[in-house]
Amino acid sequence: MKRTGTLRGRPAPEAHRSNALHPGAWWLWALGLATAASRTTNPLLIGLLIGVAGYVVAARRTSAPWARSYGAFVKIALVVIGIRLVFAVVLGSPIPGTHVLVTLPEVPLPEWARGVRIGGRVTAEGLVFALYDGVRLAGLLICVGAANALASPARLLKSLPGALYEAGVAVVVAMTFAPNLIGDVQRLRAARRLRGRPDNGVRGLLQVGLPVLEGALERSVALAAAMDARGFGRSATVPARVRRTTAVLTVGGLMGVCAGTYGLLTADGTAYGLPVLAVGLAAALGGLWLGGRRSVRTRYRPDAWGARAWLVAGSGAAVGALMIAANSYDATALHPGVVPLIAPTLPLWPAAATLIGLLPAFVAPVPPPAEAPVRARPARTAEEQTS
Repeated sequence: MKRTGTLRGRPAPEAHRSNALHPGAWWLWALGLATAASRTTNPLLIGLLIGVAGYVVAARRTSAPWARSYGAFVKIALVVIGIRLVFAVVLGSPIPGTHVLVTLPEVPLPEWARGVRIGGRVTAEGLVFALYDGVRLAGLLICVGAANALASPARLLKSLPGALYEAGVAVVVAMTFAPNLIGDVQRLRAARRLRGRPDNGVRGLLQVGLPVLEGALERSVALAAAMDARGFGRSATVPARVRRTTAVLTVGGLMGVCAGTYGLLTADGTAYGLPVLAVGLAAALGGLWLGGRRSVRTRYRPDAWGARAWLVAGSGAAVGALMIAANSYDATALHPGVVPLIAPTLPLWPAAATLIGLLPAFVAPVPPPAEAPVRARPARTAEEQTS
């Protein structure tokens, strides 16, 4: 029996094939959160954004293998913060500071390397600045990881325009490589533990690495055969003028999108960033529509963009737009200073705007619970068989 209504205490139906959320909505939601994270260096706001993304992933993640990649992105984000701090200690920081924590031996460098130093004074202001910068980059990575854990790569590929189908296949294969690799490693390590063999250390890594490589090669061969059997790469003939118009619109639109995005991400380009981005998107969409005429493939049961998809995508866009507005209204709260060294504060209405990103946890369809593995019945004894 289908469960709807207040499933898990939330007013959302259980997900199935006909009401599954469009994967593009998850990516737009995640990109909105990533835009908000890129507009601030306040660690409290970025931590709140990370918490919002983590809660939505925990509430709406399925049991598919590609959905397990979120933990890997969190670990990569922690490594990025550590690397940024190590660079600040070893290579120094451009931020002047008076609170000296330690003085390292400085390596003398030639005249042509003026402005670069290795070692020297390590100040608290430089470390805090590096920490803020690393936390911002970690927030971007975690938002992208949330999209990878929530949006099905196969359904995302099916939803791409015909002009991007070949490029989309390459991107999806690259995106699914890491989750499949992690799943293979976990499966092989569990099998070695069941057999009483070591799964840690250099020896265990070497003995696990060869089966993982073999499995990756087998998947590559199977994927190539499947793509060839489905006629991957076939295209229809179009007039030369249509090809030229498509190229001009696509290239010009992508350049406009890059210029507009750069303007939105910088403090001085907010005025021109949004119009340039809108014009670039319109040109790129026109080029993609014309380029799709070369594609001869068809879609079987395409994903519908419904009201829930609009709510999910709109919540992420609202978070990004409100954070951009807050950056122009009160930049001091979003970028706490390090000289002099002060503790960051949590601004009230930017924090409230961040909580809009929690909307997908309540309106997106709830994934069905993972099925428990079926246990094998114990073998009957001879006495039971004769009775």
